[in-house]
Amino acid sequence: MEKDLLVLLNEKRVFNPPKKLAENSNVMKWMKKKKIKSYEELLEKGKNIEWFWGEAAKEIVKWKKPYKKVLEWKDHYAKWFVDAKYNIVFDALDKHKNKKKIAFIWEGEPKGEIKKISYKELNVQVNKLANAMKKLGIKKGDRIGIYLPMIPELPTAMLACAKLGAIHSVVFSGFSALAFRERINDEEAKLVITCDSFYRKGKTIPLKKFTDEALMEAPTVKNAIIVKRTGEEIPWNPKRDLWYHEITKKALSNCKTELMDSNDPLFILYTSGTTGKPKGIIHAHGGYAVGTGITLKWVFDLKDKDVWWCAADAGWITGHSYIVYAPLILGVTSVIYEGSPDFPKPDRWWEIIDRHKVSVLYTSPTAIRMFMHFGEEWIEKHSLKSLRLLGSVGEPINPEAWIWYYEMIGKGKCPIMDTWWQTETGNHCITPLPITPLKPGSATKPFPGIQADVFDSKGKPIVNAGGELVLLHPWPAMLRGIYKNPEKYQKTYWETYPETYLAGDVARIDQDGYFWIQGRDSDVLKVAGHRIGNSEIESALVSHPLVAEAAAIGKPDEIKGEKIAVYVILKKGAEISEELRKELAEHVTKEIGKLAKPSEVWFVSDLPKTRSGKIMRRVIKAKVLGKDTGNISTLSNPEAVEELLQAK
Repeated sequence: MEKDLLVLLNEKRVFNPPKKLAENSNVMKWMKKKKIKSYEELLEKGKNIEWFWGEAAKEIVKWKKPYKKVLEWKDHYAKWFVDAKYNIVFDALDKHKNKKKIAFIWEGEPKGEIKKISYKELNVQVNKLANAMKKLGIKKGDRIGIYLPMIPELPTAMLACAKLGAIHSVVFSGFSALAFRERINDEEAKLVITCDSFYRKGKTIPLKKFTDEALMEAPTVKNAIIVKRTGEEIPWNPKRDLWYHEITKKALSNCKTELMDSNDPLFILYTSGTTGKPKGIIHAHGGYAVGTGITLKWVFDLKDKDVWWCAADAGWITGHSYIVYAPLILGVTSVIYEGSPDFPKPDRWWEIIDRHKVSVLYTSPTAIRMFMHFGEEWIEKHSLKSLRLLGSVGEPINPEAWIWYYEMIGKGKCPIMDTWWQTETGNHCITPLPITPLKPGSATKPFPGIQADVFDSKGKPIVNAGGELVLLHPWPAMLRGIYKNPEKYQKTYWETYPETYLAGDVARIDQDGYFWIQGRDSDVLKVAGHRIGNSEIESALVSHPLVAEAAAIGKPDEIKGEKIAVYVILKKGAEISEELRKELAEHVTKEIGKLAKPSEVWFVSDLPKTRSGKIMRRVIKAKVLGKDTGNISTLSNPEAVEELLQAK
């Protein structure tokens, strides 16, 4: 790393949690039981990682055979809860199998299409699919490719795989046939599960057609199970294809859950592959159950009566951890929605919240800024009074979007749990708890039992300056390697700093020990010998009353090395003008200093984003500089890439 990052953003607002919420929180009850008197004491106690995670495991899982040792750490590979016998399905489903309580409230994109699935019903559906898969020869250790939209059969398929000890690999339904093929070939999948088509913004997406394209060159796949979602006519291969409803109808409703080792693989989840070949991140049964379960229980304070909505897609780690596994382990009711947030109108989410009395909402800064762009009139039609907690995930949330979310959606009474974590970490790592004073834009402090720091270019801890975000010790839900690529695992995460996990994000720690994530290391701008986090410039822009979203990139400059170019999406009703262009450049100067003043301000209607909502600055930079953008089929809106050349 070169010079350390400058810190330009200066956010001083602090929001204390409501006293009643804090006192009645799950974490506070646990602290009282353990005679821990304060948040700071909790964090200090959590530094004894083997004690803490051993205690956390007691709150979340029941081992079929107890572990001999909490942690075994060798050559950057962790074994957690060593020699315990377990399967995540024991806690996610088997212990609830006779409950009439609703596990999932599902809404399809077409209005009026609602299903409520009890834990008892879910258990039967999982068992039937698992038995049908057994008949196809699926056994422990086999890899299964799942290519489904947000329909109930997606979590059912994941759980059925886990029940058999098979390793599932979910590929987001918005990905291309090529992306699906690349992943199922890397893992040598034996079976795939997909559907005929699904709904998106009023249209149907022909997923079976894409699956067939992928399977043209996928020699290890023997069968494809097809869910009938829309009923559209589809191509059919009688030697390979099987209808989901037909094979499950004939199957028995009881199926024994495979007894696994705590450290046996549960799933492989591939990173998006927008910067090269995707990495197959491996997660294991036991540690993953403990890490995801305790973080959901404490961070979002879920109680028996809560209705939880993680508004992500199960094709991402957020969906694996906080739509499927952790909510089911805790036995809560979750909302799943198939469609677009703005279909048929921009208030679809707020309708869903009021209709199902959602009490805790977890979404991305991108979604929040999109709703800011639509205008407040769409929110004012709805009460949202059922909400008691909010959450943010996926990328840094700028302070003004945080405030808007807090005031407009939370009505000034719902604390925001701004969480930092990754596909690799498996669970929240830096996050508030309901007892944490909040600073808009900061993910606050590490979760108990996790120790993080920010290192300078010499590998030394620094405060109030930007540097590399690192995790100092292993944690239970961490990745167990990259599938079939141990060299890449060591080089990517462990080579830079000995025995220290390199996150690949830049961040800073303030004088109070709060972490501020500044974005990916690859996105940092280098202006006149100084390194500036792009997120600070973007936050400054979004604090302007007419700006909804922004992306900052560096362009080559003979004198400065790089000059700052920004691409801006305006709020509805704002008009483009030369005066506004100058005003925005000056606004950045006023907010964070002359060094960060953009040399170019461009207006666009959209920005290229991943399917999880992250703005792809690398793609923007490549496109505007006339370079190869790489594979953009995995973007949610590849058409936005071409629009960059028509920016005004």
